[in-house]
Amino acid sequence: MRQFPVVTILLAATMLGGTPALAQSNVEGRVGRLESEMRAVQRKVFPGGAGAYVEPDNVAARPQAVIPGTPAASPVADLTARVDSLEAQLRQMTGQVETNQHRIDVLEGRLKTIETNAAARAADTPPAAAPGAFGGAGEARTLEEQAGDRPAPANPRPSASRPSPDAAAPTMANPTRAAAVAGDTQRTTQVASVERPETGDPVEDTYLYGYRLWTAKRYAEAETQFKTVTTKYPKHKRASYAQNLLGRSYLEDGKPSLASLAFYDSYKTWPDGDRAPESLFYLAQALVKLDKPAAQVCKVYTELQRTYGAKVDADPKMKAGVAKGRAASNCS
Repeated sequence: MRQFPVVTILLAATMLGGTPALAQSNVEGRVGRLESEMRAVQRKVFPGGAGAYVEPDNVAARPQAVIPGTPAASPVADLTARVDSLEAQLRQMTGQVETNQHRIDVLEGRLKTIETNAAARAADTPPAAAPGAFGGAGEARTLEEQAGDRPAPANPRPSASRPSPDAAAPTMANPTRAAAVAGDTQRTTQVASVERPETGDPVEDTYLYGYRLWTAKRYAEAETQFKTVTTKYPKHKRASYAQNLLGRSYLEDGKPSLASLAFYDSYKTWPDGDRAPESLFYLAQALVKLDKPAAQVCKVYTELQRTYGAKVDADPKMKAGVAKGRAASNCS
């Protein structure tokens, strides 16, 4: 029993001796953690501060530097792109040259037509009286002034004008005019004899009336009807039909220049129309009548077969016409 206080004292001394060591260990751990967090804050807020840069633990990936002058693609790809661009520009210039040449040809044709009409009108006009001739504007004196009997009155009475021989007898004085009048009368009668359809559809009626006029070879009147359809109703199904027949009317009326323009507009404006293949087919014929180079004619036939090959094969008449036209132009 006497030994119990001694043992108690020894145990208490042992516990008192270990407490400072344990406390010191906990303090060092807390201080180390605080120092680590402080360095992290320092790296975040003051990178490179105090003369020494502390490298962060997590570093973002740096973008690769682009060296100036480095090509974005290979030299072959760059050259290919440049060649494609040059070819596209060349095709565009070629198309513009061909379009301008065609417009020049059309203008030359119109100029020749104007000159021919002017020459015909000049030939039909009777020659004017020469100055000073009998009954002309140059006769300034009357018979009494020439005889010297008395001077002419200050206000001479105008003499009654005689009716013009042309107006009195047009059939004998101007047979050309009489024939023109008779031709106009006959033409009016023929146009009036063509029946106007009445289906209730104004577009269909206008197109069918133009078609009947075209069948009767009244080309000018038919062209007016076809132009009405294409101008007022361009989205109607009959627009493609009307534009194609407009070109055929020009072609049969001896106007291949206007026909070629009409057929080309039909193909470009209504490429999906029912009469687009026929327009290309007759465009080639119009170019032949204009004495265009065979290469242009062959180009039209090639475009026709490339774009509408199935429709051409389905129409034996058109297929035979294309084969005949290619052979005539020596198309390869």
